[in-house]
Amino acid sequence: MQNVLLATDSDAVFAEVDAALGSSETQVLRVRTGREVRAAVIELNPDVVILDLQIGSMGGVAACLDLRHEEGADRLDPQAILLLLDRDADVFVARRSGADAWLVKPLGARRLAAAVAAVRAGESFTEGPELVET
Repeated sequence: MQNVLLATDSDAVFAEVDAALGSSETQVLRVRTGREVRAAVIELNPDVVILDLQIGSMGGVAACLDLRHEEGADRLDPQAILLLLDRDADVFVARRSGADAWLVKPLGARRLAAAVAAVRAGESFTEGPELVET
């Protein structure tokens, strides 16, 4: 069984992700705050971590940076991380977060499934404005 850990305080986001990914082969597990993410990763060993950008006092970017810091210190195995963004402008912070992939809301079941499949395969999956060199 594949375990997906979702960090969101939004019931609507949880319902959307669970409807898109939840199945007899995939279980969507939830934490409601960014502060719970590291402990849940250690306890549950998820296949994919999905972080909502806006979650309480420790949002998705901070939770992602925390996981990457723990990986860098060899206290945590590498994680496949997907960040859920609220708008195109959030791509700026997503690029600096260390996330493997990101999607801009509103989510769609096919895009979400494609992004999760990509990060599970060790690939990236990104959306939003392209970086323009000046």
